[in-house]
Amino acid sequence: MTGTIDWDELVRLCKKNRPDAQQKVYNLLSSKMFAVCLRYAKDRTEAEDILQDGFLRVFTKIGLFDFKGSFEGWVRRVVVNCALERYRKQNLLYSVSEIADYDTHLVVDDVLSEISASELMQMVQALTPQYRMVFNLYAIEGYSHQEIGQMLGITESTSKSNLSRARCILQEKVEALYGQRRQDVRLLSK
Repeated sequence: MTGTIDWDELVRLCKKNRPDAQQKVYNLLSSKMFAVCLRYAKDRTEAEDILQDGFLRVFTKIGLFDFKGSFEGWVRRVVVNCALERYRKQNLLYSVSEIADYDTHLVVDDVLSEISASELMQMVQALTPQYRMVFNLYAIEGYSHQEIGQMLGITESTSKSNLSRARCILQEKVEALYGQRRQDVRLLSK
């Protein structure tokens, strides 16, 4: 396995519980999966816990991988499901009563060019767990509200309202940061 990675062979070795193969899979995928975990966690420590749970599940359930589709995609789904289970167990998902209360037009302008990925990640992590989960599943993972509802045990309308509220909160945070930066620039130019 020099040069390119023979994922099929690596998975077969993992299915035989070979520690060297498991270590190689972990080394190859852990940084990407940690980035996924960070989107769902409130902080780095929680993301590390989710990552550990995710890889533990990957190696205990690797027999279910049927070589259809990408192994990395399968690992990602396992890790996301670990994050979802953590929140379902903590029962952190609540309904937002009126989606109309939060349905606003998002203004982007050139604000996103002024904000770093790290700052945006911090804003997402600062969302309440229920909003962060729905936002990540919809905006980043690409699930429909119906799928999110099934995954989280909530209604489709609750998923929509949680997404709408998360977007409003993020917009407010972005506007506040952007407004502060514009004010700082004005003060510097005087």
